[in-house]
Amino acid sequence: MDLLDEPLPGVGTYEDFNTIDWVREKSKDRDRHREITNKSKESTWALMKSVSDAFSGWLLMLLIGLMAGALAGGIDISAHWLTDLKGGVCLNGFWFNHEHCCWNSNETTFVERDKCPQWKSWAELIIGTAEGSFAYIVNYVMYVCWALLFAFLAVSLVRAFAPYACGSGIPEIKTILSGFIIRGYLGKWTLVIKTITLVLAVSSGLSLGKEGPLIHVACCCGNILCHVFTKYRKNEAKRREVLSAAAAVGVSVAFGAPIGGVLFSLEEVSYYFPLKTLWRSFFAALVAAFTLRSINPFGNSRLVLFYVEFHSPWHLLELVLVVTAVTAVLAFPNEYTRMSTSELISELFNDCTLLDSSKLCDYINVNITKSSNELADRPASTNVYMAMWQLALALVFKMLITVVTFGMKVPSGLFIPSMAVGAIAGRLLGVAMEQLAYYHHDWVIFRGWCSPGADCITPGLYAMVGAAACLGGVTRMTVSLVVIMFELTGGLEYIVPLMAAAMTSKWVADAIGREGIYEAHIRLNGYPFLEAKEEFSHKTLAMDVMRPRRSDPPLSVLTQDSMTVEDVETLITETSYSGFPVVVSHESQRLVGFALRRDLTISIENARRRQDGIVSTSRVFFTEYTPPQAPSSPAPLKLRSVMDLSPFTVTDHTPMEIVVDIFRKLGLRQCLVTHNGRLLGIITKKDILKHMAQMANRDPDSILFN
Repeated sequence: MDLLDEPLPGVGTYEDFNTIDWVREKSKDRDRHREITNKSKESTWALMKSVSDAFSGWLLMLLIGLMAGALAGGIDISAHWLTDLKGGVCLNGFWFNHEHCCWNSNETTFVERDKCPQWKSWAELIIGTAEGSFAYIVNYVMYVCWALLFAFLAVSLVRAFAPYACGSGIPEIKTILSGFIIRGYLGKWTLVIKTITLVLAVSSGLSLGKEGPLIHVACCCGNILCHVFTKYRKNEAKRREVLSAAAAVGVSVAFGAPIGGVLFSLEEVSYYFPLKTLWRSFFAALVAAFTLRSINPFGNSRLVLFYVEFHSPWHLLELVLVVTAVTAVLAFPNEYTRMSTSELISELFNDCTLLDSSKLCDYINVNITKSSNELADRPASTNVYMAMWQLALALVFKMLITVVTFGMKVPSGLFIPSMAVGAIAGRLLGVAMEQLAYYHHDWVIFRGWCSPGADCITPGLYAMVGAAACLGGVTRMTVSLVVIMFELTGGLEYIVPLMAAAMTSKWVADAIGREGIYEAHIRLNGYPFLEAKEEFSHKTLAMDVMRPRRSDPPLSVLTQDSMTVEDVETLITETSYSGFPVVVSHESQRLVGFALRRDLTISIENARRRQDGIVSTSRVFFTEYTPPQAPSSPAPLKLRSVMDLSPFTVTDHTPMEIVVDIFRKLGLRQCLVTHNGRLLGIITKKDILKHMAQMANRDPDSILFN
């Protein structure tokens, strides 16, 4: 009896930091589906199981949407509270943030709407007054101390319990969705620590965002819930379809943009995105958005985000705290850097009305004849010019501190800081254009469309377009960016300027460098990610890339019927390859199939335990039929069931541009090279990436993983 006729636990699975075999995973799923369909005709129970199997994908999407939406709501509420805690505390209950504390107060004024007796600053609590230079110093010191405490807790938790919880997670998720295995990156501990430390990092005041980390959180939810359903737990390709949908859910709860989330997953992170995944992604994103709205974290029944997010490193504890201290010390004096980044963006997007008390809207009101919804261009007051100077300083500060901070190992994202930089630049330009139009409406550029007393320039629109342009330049997003911005602002009429900004920023950024921020991080981390957008235009052949090279030792192979168990184990021990071609014999080198190292190891260990007579001298057969053995010889070991009988092959003269296309479109991990049917060598995904790096004059040894 061949005990390997039954599937063994572990056979067909993958080791950490290896690439999955997409073709094999899809084939396994087709076989499973075919079996379920055939059995469904035999009994009512089997039919119900078939229906349950078909429905499980939608149920999983529902659970992911609910879980991610609930976590996002909790993160938003907690981060809002801790951010306000740096400024003071509510006497009615320390768990209330500033806005909720003053919500029901009857003692607020229109000008000072944020001040109420129930909310006390730290200066009022400690020294009994909120006025004077000493009170300012007390509030300043408490702001810095709270920021340092939050950053210290965040970096300590990440370092001690879940190092994978650092960063935004988007480069790693892109790599995982391409078929790479990083065990623990989407696990339970990563989810718990990322959720807690994201709140702390957002509240500490570092110049980084939470949108990327929310995508990581949603993918953790998807991966954990996949284990509830057998068809997703046991199939890596099916699980990656779920993770693509989970990425869409992350954007949906981060920006309140379910359609933009689906497009972001399709355009930016997904490697394999079939049509059914599109519909399921939309459903999951919709559920998540509805869940977030039900929680109502912003208190306005809206999904619109705009909340701050920050991060710091785990490997150098002091540097984290130094950056936090510098950020807090420099941010406090300027009200535009002291406020949360999402508050700042909301302020910059604002279209001023007569009811606005912000310094940005403190214009000189002359000859007001129109309604408050359509104010004519007005001259700027001293307060507006003061705000412009503060914004100019905030722009320089944000740019420098974001560059220094991004990459530190704490939950962090780059969406909101990038948007803030662009929004500040856009608002500055918008106000400048507005004042030019007011004082020089007879200039050629304004003549014909800007008459005196008209509302010609909207600075808030400039800020919105600037935010989109800056984010597009950093990430190289286009379609999904425009849709996300549209869903954020609700302004359908702004789609044309947003599209123009997105395309222009992409062209300009591509002229400077072809890589977006996520592709750059994938390359810096050495992940084996084959970028679909990168063109291969070199005229090399498969024989130029394959291994072994002329100076290398011969290719390690298995023979179909002439090796013993000891021979196979020695080959496995002495090499580090992920798999071995199976040939007829060393002399003929005619290809039979391909066997993975992990499957061979598990099968031999299991046979030694469960099969009588399997010893080191037992012959190993990869053939369909085992020839008769001498009575005195040990029992043979049949391993045909763990061999891939249809490995992908190319000839030695196949152009590499075709080989690269095959790897991209089929998700291959390796391809065998033959000449007239004889095995010559092997090309792995890592070989292709090293070759592409070499052709681009980059270090080929920067590709770290196989």
